[in-house]
Amino acid sequence: MSSSPSSPRSTSTPEFDLAALGWDGRFAAMFTGHAEHGLVPARVTRVDRGRCDTLTEAGAVRADSTAVVAPDPEHTVCTGDWAALRPGPRPELVALLPRRSTIARASADRTSHRQVLAANIDTVGVVASLAAPIKPGRIERLLALAWDAGTTPVIVLTKADAAECDPEVAAAETSTVAPGVDIVTVSVHTGAGIEGLVRSLSGTTVLLGPSGAGKSSLANALLDTDRMETSEVRATDDKGRHTTVHRELLPLPGGGVIIDTPGLRGIGLHDVTDGARHVFADIEELAQGCAFRDCEHRTEPRCAVQDAVTDGRLDFGRLDRYRRMLRETQWAASRSDARQAGKRTATDKAITRDIRALYRFRDRQR
Repeated sequence: MSSSPSSPRSTSTPEFDLAALGWDGRFAAMFTGHAEHGLVPARVTRVDRGRCDTLTEAGAVRADSTAVVAPDPEHTVCTGDWAALRPGPRPELVALLPRRSTIARASADRTSHRQVLAANIDTVGVVASLAAPIKPGRIERLLALAWDAGTTPVIVLTKADAAECDPEVAAAETSTVAPGVDIVTVSVHTGAGIEGLVRSLSGTTVLLGPSGAGKSSLANALLDTDRMETSEVRATDDKGRHTTVHRELLPLPGGGVIIDTPGLRGIGLHDVTDGARHVFADIEELAQGCAFRDCEHRTEPRCAVQDAVTDGRLDFGRLDRYRRMLRETQWAASRSDARQAGKRTATDKAITRDIRALYRFRDRQR
């Protein structure tokens, strides 16, 4: 992909079909005002400091992104964004189009902000390696991000050729923590399962998972080329290294695009209550049988959820993870509300100061 600036051409055959990149009638309608000013649509494929790689109808364009960088990480330019690009010798991103969906986690600095991992996503590939013990809690947290964003999650169990146990057994066990989610077992070395995975993906797909899960190798298999750098897992502790250091969007041969991401060590949740309830839909359904509407499923009498734990229909570990996820996301939501209230208070104070200053000025003029 060329990194040199180029100006979109209107008379030649498009190098990229915008529809294959995710452009649709909704984005086209939002772009009308920008088109009237000579701007062209561009999809952000990679973000650097003050610069972005983008794809337009005319091909790859590297543009200045200073105008679409915001102090709040939730609203700054991100891989997957659709933007209005001013073409020319020095291309520039002028504005971002409203996002259809965002995959976001709590920011690493533990503030009340969210960190957007990818924008305008249709499918989330939750990637886990069969060469290491599968962690149900990690899968549940990634599923919560996916469901809360309104996307379709697909669990991808990689490295089937190096599995610690029978891949079919592992898939069956994983299904107990992911009701209603498609699970695909693959091996990039043998090619097993890749075709089935392609059929499960649609639109814009982002791959999420820890380092060493095989996301970059999987992306290469889907792209049918060694585009993404890969590395082996450390033999000492079976942990991966951060081979991928940028989020990067790449067109797939059969249409659609894929976004590879760096490995996620921590998956902080930020107000994903709807997603959490979707992940734990089995517990939510059981809760309908509790005697009390506000039952916390601990020591309350006639608790249907505790009854399910007692008779073995529900694993206690899953119930405990459900409680902790709801507690975490509710805490994050309260912090966000407090931040918004703080902003309103600061604005009110500023308005009051301006009014008082105006009154003092008027008094001096009399």
